[in-house]
Amino acid sequence: MTANGGAHTTEHEAAMATAIKTPRAHVPRHVRNASIVAQIHGTNAIGRFNAAVAVRVTRIVGTMYCAYVFTLVALVALPAAIEQGSPTVLVNWLSSNFLQLVLLPIIIVGQNVISAAQDARAEADHETLTALHQMSKQQIEILEGQNKILDFLQKRVQS
Repeated sequence: MTANGGAHTTEHEAAMATAIKTPRAHVPRHVRNASIVAQIHGTNAIGRFNAAVAVRVTRIVGTMYCAYVFTLVALVALPAAIEQGSPTVLVNWLSSNFLQLVLLPIIIVGQNVISAAQDARAEADHETLTALHQMSKQQIEILEGQNKILDFLQKRVQS
């Protein structure tokens, strides 16, 4: 089991064992986000609902528009903090209201950008590795053909 509750470690270990034992039979697989959601929240109705709500809230909060709205919300409390005149109240406003409200969506936006870049690289790597795998299979077929020809020639020379 993984930290997020998925059982893909066993599947991965089995795939690795097969790839090591019979590398020529290996078929590259492409892991999609949809297949991961079931591992995290389960495939039952409650799990699907929880995943859908989590993704929806993350998509809403993880926008720069939400960061702008949260900035405005935080600025509403700024005059009251200034009126208090205490440095402690201002630091409290800065850390509790402003930084927490504004940084959360900005961090999510940044993570989304990073994630999109990683997904694009993973897809490109998958395409490249699949092509290399196919080329390797073709090379093996060519080498096997050459071995057959060499065996045939060797038998003719010996006879």
